[in-house]
Amino acid sequence: MKYIILCVLFISTTTSILSQSLKDGKLYLNESGDQYLKLSFVSQFWIRTGDYNPGTTIFGKPKLSGTDFGIRRFRVQLFGQLSERVFFYSQFGENNFNFIGDRKPSFFVHDIYSEYALHKTKLSIGVGLSGWSGLARFASPSAGTIMGVDAPLFEQTTNDVTDQFLRKLGVFAKGKLGKLDYRVSIAQPLAFQKSPVYTSVITKNSNFSSQPPHFQYNGYFQFQFLEQESNLTPYTVGTYHGKKTVFNIGAGVVYQKNAMNHLNPSNDTISTDLLQLGLDVFWDAPIAADGSSISLYSTVAHLDYGPNYIRNLGVMNPTNGDSDANVINGGGYAFPMYGTGNVFYTQVGYKFKDNLLGTATLMPYVTYQHAQYERFSQAVNFYSLGINFLMNQHKSKLTLAYENRPVFFDNENPVLRKGSSVLQYQIYF
Repeated sequence: MKYIILCVLFISTTTSILSQSLKDGKLYLNESGDQYLKLSFVSQFWIRTGDYNPGTTIFGKPKLSGTDFGIRRFRVQLFGQLSERVFFYSQFGENNFNFIGDRKPSFFVHDIYSEYALHKTKLSIGVGLSGWSGLARFASPSAGTIMGVDAPLFEQTTNDVTDQFLRKLGVFAKGKLGKLDYRVSIAQPLAFQKSPVYTSVITKNSNFSSQPPHFQYNGYFQFQFLEQESNLTPYTVGTYHGKKTVFNIGAGVVYQKNAMNHLNPSNDTISTDLLQLGLDVFWDAPIAADGSSISLYSTVAHLDYGPNYIRNLGVMNPTNGDSDANVINGGGYAFPMYGTGNVFYTQVGYKFKDNLLGTATLMPYVTYQHAQYERFSQAVNFYSLGINFLMNQHKSKLTLAYENRPVFFDNENPVLRKGSSVLQYQIYF
């Protein structure tokens, strides 16, 4: 009995302490509240159905279409302000778990870094594995606040090739100078030999080099004309649902010497630099007192990976083979997401008034990606249409999206188009 009493007293005392220290999900470490720890998480569950690319196989068996279930993202973040100048951030999780993946997947480290504030707002420097990248706003998107089911993934230009799911190992500096928000970093690219898309074959079409890499330089600068956004972490908000009035114009760059190589007509190996430039605009604002709002994002990017570079991406692809070498896309839902050339992307969404459907509301949206890659004579056009059922803003929401992609062939046949539908449920706290 005495042990039961002691346990009850311990639980009661601990609960009392936590109730006094916890606020907004933070565990405060001092009375003033400027030192704290915070734990948060996000989970996104997918049900998807659609038509596969020609020649698709699953473990050698041909498949024309299918339906799959998956966990698109599961993330846990632990971060905090440990002293007046020292901040740390860590994130762990799992991406793209479906029925063809390895069982019992283990969490891997997304981020682990620490930073020191030389000036409270103007300059912080940090080191570690982080998402302080260049090029554009959604090179480092906040996974829990994406407007649709995904951000414009082409902005994560070396995702899992020479980085770890967009995170880069190195040093960075960030801060605000008036209304100018900036981030710069020097990253050491991860070995291409460890990438899931690694190949040792060098061809006339450019690919990443297997040579020891030079440092990669990243920068992104945005002028925030209206309300200021937080730069506590590198991850940028997809939409505020009208809770802020934001208008930003940004510009970014990614550069790495001799990152790529290819064969010239004499079969000599030629090294070329990786150079990527981006411009973007973001507007997110309430438009009426009833809570309705609009969100708009557009970007143009010049991506130079070397001659005729192309890389396919099939998000959480439920297939693992292709039997038609004439199909450039590969199997499943993959299409040429990345390439040498120019890309235009835009997304726009409209949130209806608060409490439109009981305590919930709706936010329809559309996205469009147009790429003119030098390897193709025709443009790569990808679009999606969707609607969010916001039960509790980003904290609990359902998203239904239709996506349409092109299929390219080596023999210059007309481009086919294939579609798929995704139902996502997100919980985020």
